[in-house]
Amino acid sequence: MSGSVLFDAPGPRARRRMVWVNVAATVVVVGIAVYALVLLNGKGQLDSDLWAPLFTVSAWQDYFLPGLRQTLVAAGLSIVTAGVFGFLFGLGRLSASRTVRMVSGGVVEFFRAVPVLIMMVFFYMAIPRLDLVSPQDLPLVSVVLGLTLYNGSVFAELVRSGVHNLPQGQREAALAIGLRRPQSLRLVEVPQAVIAMLPAIASQLVVILKDTALGAIITYPELLAAARRFGSGNGNILQALVVAAVVFIAINWLLTRLAEALAGRVGRRTAGKARAEAPSLVVTAGVDDQRP
Repeated sequence: MSGSVLFDAPGPRARRRMVWVNVAATVVVVGIAVYALVLLNGKGQLDSDLWAPLFTVSAWQDYFLPGLRQTLVAAGLSIVTAGVFGFLFGLGRLSASRTVRMVSGGVVEFFRAVPVLIMMVFFYMAIPRLDLVSPQDLPLVSVVLGLTLYNGSVFAELVRSGVHNLPQGQREAALAIGLRRPQSLRLVEVPQAVIAMLPAIASQLVVILKDTALGAIITYPELLAAARRFGSGNGNILQALVVAAVVFIAINWLLTRLAEALAGRVGRRTAGKARAEAPSLVVTAGVDDQRP
């Protein structure tokens, strides 16, 4: 039987009401957009002279594409390093050692609480005192460190919560076949938790990409900074920012679709087994222990 076990399927009247609510909301949104366009047109912001420079070779070759490349570099490095950080500290929060759990929990909660921009500015001001990074690489390193520590802490929390939401029988089965608890976490529980948390992980990837724009504060030449430079030089900063926003939206949409496709592909491989085995974990305790 299809449908949710928590909510009744809406009846004909409820479905009609939902349709009318959606239509009304669409009309309101379209009305606001039209009103905004009318105001912009009245201010001359829709004139072709302001938009034409954005579609020249020079605009993209000298500003938007270099800025996009820097954005993708910072986001790519941050995704990799945040993933490693989150995996390690996620395992630390699940460790059997109380000391490791406390240290890992303290690190994760601290960096989750500190705003990303503050960490970027801190590293931008502190690293030169250590003379470890060349001045031209300093903005990139500061952006990546800030994004890594914050988003890695979020990933660690996703790993912890994902493992805790798994059926208890997963760990019991792993221990029953001779795996130690660290092996059970690394080989059985964490992989399943990551699969279950793929939608949340995809959302965090979008956050990483968008937060690279904060690097403009510390002179990192990412896409937003490039758009502002172009707009300031050509007197069309609003139009330049609109183009940058469209580029961000397109990339975030592609990231979300990619994560959903990956989650669907992995889910189709594992959902059948999960559905087949779940009743035995709940109804017949001890049956799994007899399986080879």
